[in-house]
Amino acid sequence: MLALLSLESWQSLKGVGILTGLLISLIPALLWGTLPLVSAKVGGTPHHQVFGMTIGALLFSVAVFFIVPPELNATVVVVSFISGLCWAFGQFYQFAAMKAIGVSKTMPLSTGMQLAGAAVCGIVIFHEWDTAFRMILGLTALVLIVIGVLFTSKEKRNSPDQKTNTMVKGIFLIVLSTLGYVSYIVILRSFQIDGWSAIFPQSIGMILGAVVMSGKRVKSLYNRHTAYNIVSGFMWAGGNISLLIATKLEGIAISFSMSQIGTVLSTLGGIFILGEKKTKNQMVLLMIGCILIILGGVLLGFTKG
Repeated sequence: MLALLSLESWQSLKGVGILTGLLISLIPALLWGTLPLVSAKVGGTPHHQVFGMTIGALLFSVAVFFIVPPELNATVVVVSFISGLCWAFGQFYQFAAMKAIGVSKTMPLSTGMQLAGAAVCGIVIFHEWDTAFRMILGLTALVLIVIGVLFTSKEKRNSPDQKTNTMVKGIFLIVLSTLGYVSYIVILRSFQIDGWSAIFPQSIGMILGAVVMSGKRVKSLYNRHTAYNIVSGFMWAGGNISLLIATKLEGIAISFSMSQIGTVLSTLGGIFILGEKKTKNQMVLLMIGCILIILGGVLLGFTKG
């Protein structure tokens, strides 16, 4: 998580109107929803995409470091660094899944799995849903998300074996991505690390993780594809800042829920901007699945109070 303002600065935000708060809540959806499209358009391998993105995030964190000096200690540095490594792992495999099955398939599946994974960790590790109402709401949300994921992963009948194998590979990559993303969130929360303090050491972990994932390929990453993907890093950072501000203004339920709209942007963008082909039946199932995943995300947001 990233942050730009000091705690005292939040006091000045109390006078901001509800409409402004809602508009800020839409910024993460806009930035994160279009980020996969931008990265896919500029091209490159998943290694280029992650490396460029982490460079952008690091540059952003350095600027924030001097604007708002963080409160750092050994725990904050180590935990944030490890969470950055986990993020790089998750982001790499999400990009790899996009290459395998396309943005319009990957993003709803990835979002659904992340929401479900985070919810399960919330129950098992953090003992959330401590009332009957929250339990009912949460379980309903999980059911909607699972059904939505099944709808978005539905393949055309009588698909060739090669296409089926590609889809299986894509889902496997998304599972790996989800493990990285959920670990990134759970680690920070387990130690109650404030996003304001985590930004700089986390970004160092992110870029080191990108280098490790690239291995011997790192020498070939210094080209225009990596440079263009730095923009993705700025988009990711901007989305995080906006989400933090929106959470302070509107609460986690509304801000978290609004951020899920980005899934629809990614899905539609993959079809209409990147030209990913869908049959009429697949298009209907995909949109139904996206709607169910978003509804599930909204309900999960309200289980957090």
